[in-house]
Amino acid sequence: MCGIVGIVGHGPVNQAIYDALTVLQHRGQDAAGIMTDANGTACTRKKNGLVSDVFQQRHMEDLRGNVGIGHVRYPTAGTLSSSEAQPFYVNSPFGIGLAHNGNLTNSDELKSMLVTQDRRHLNTGSDTEALLNVFAHELQAQEGQVPTPKAIFAAVAAVHRRCRGGYAVVAVVMGYGIVAFRDPHGIRPICLGRRESPRGVEHMVASESVAMDALDFEVVRDILPGEAVIIEANGTLHSQQCGPRRGYTPCIFEYVYFARPDSIIDRISVYKSRLRMGEALADKILRERPDHDIDVVIPIPDSSRTSALEVAHRLGVKYREGFIKNRYIGRTFIMPGQEQRRQSVRRKLNAIELEFRNRNVLLVDDSVVRGTTSKQIIEMAREAGARRVYFASASPPVRYPNVYGIDMPAASELVAAGRTDREVQDYIGADWLVYQDIDDLVRAVRYDNGDIADFDTSCFSGQYVTGDVTPEYLARLERERADATRSKRDGKRRNAPVEAASTVLATTPGPRAGAA
Repeated sequence: MCGIVGIVGHGPVNQAIYDALTVLQHRGQDAAGIMTDANGTACTRKKNGLVSDVFQQRHMEDLRGNVGIGHVRYPTAGTLSSSEAQPFYVNSPFGIGLAHNGNLTNSDELKSMLVTQDRRHLNTGSDTEALLNVFAHELQAQEGQVPTPKAIFAAVAAVHRRCRGGYAVVAVVMGYGIVAFRDPHGIRPICLGRRESPRGVEHMVASESVAMDALDFEVVRDILPGEAVIIEANGTLHSQQCGPRRGYTPCIFEYVYFARPDSIIDRISVYKSRLRMGEALADKILRERPDHDIDVVIPIPDSSRTSALEVAHRLGVKYREGFIKNRYIGRTFIMPGQEQRRQSVRRKLNAIELEFRNRNVLLVDDSVVRGTTSKQIIEMAREAGARRVYFASASPPVRYPNVYGIDMPAASELVAAGRTDREVQDYIGADWLVYQDIDDLVRAVRYDNGDIADFDTSCFSGQYVTGDVTPEYLARLERERADATRSKRDGKRRNAPVEAASTVLATTPGPRAGAA
């Protein structure tokens, strides 16, 4: 999962993009990058690390210009190498920088065609670089010496024809403006906003509405599946449907886990969705155990708090905070090694013994992925004195890999893959395990928006909305995502010399809008 932002303003946008990335930091903690357009000069800073670590004052001063894009990353395709931090840049045509959130399911095929047919050079294993080169090649194929809305929309339409998977994209065309577009299924989120400034209207695109709230932008709408939006440097906005809308199926895991609760995605409140997840989960508990002996409901912080609160309310039992979280530890299920994940859990959470001692505790989490974290948290609850430890997941069993931009592991690493609910219960050491039903989850999220009839639920159902995910593809994904393979590959990369990221990436002037 990644976070993207793009801003066209009437003054320097470097600080605004930085602030937006800090708000989107939950979407990626591996790397961060900003690229701005300083009158046709591409200025960039990108590197592995958190936003606050990557950008110092001297870097911000070099990020000049009123147009820019930003990105926070964790790796789904490629590696942890700093060479794959985004945005990526190509100098032809016009100079284009691009960042994206998602994953292309046909990236290997694309890379082969780009090299052999389009004669373009790829420097990394990132599917973002492939997507950028497809866009650049198709834009170069259009007529005209300067970029135009017609040419850009035609290039985006060609991207949709050639690329498959889930993707939300923001790109800056030097000397012209920014372009944002979304895959034809609307899997990955992206929204459009505006604000009034003393010098006129400014526009912004971002992965989540919360980034716009922080910068006092008004959310205008979500970018639709298959749609592209162009914002010229002078503030002129264009939008067009660039390909057939093949569905409107946002990733349901955004609402379960990834998005911030104060975000609204595709007109659906993440917070309200999680409340309804808690309601449905409590109803299932009451159906299955009407005479339950639960003394207290305790959430696994942070994303399960909203659901847990509603579970406690509906069950009529106490809600308590039983774990204190160290906020400087990253999300464990996306950490690259099983041992690293195992060691991080106890550094991440500490139990408040008074809330567990001699009680029957219901722990509520948003999901159970590998089971490593769940197992250790249950052990911590027992060590803190709990008599019995029950475990409730606000989402169904995760049995299948996510291929659209969430680095859910290979199927062999998913605790629920090939196991019954009772077997998972025994594995994580719970006295009772209850999962949300998938139909209840869909109803909980769908509630607010009649335009969305369904969601991408592939990690729960195994049904991939793009229709191109084959057993062979999943088998290859299994090999690529296996921890042993990844650790070996990343170890080689870390041992290889890597040049430091430069502050100014390129100084190739692009034509101004309307220039001959």
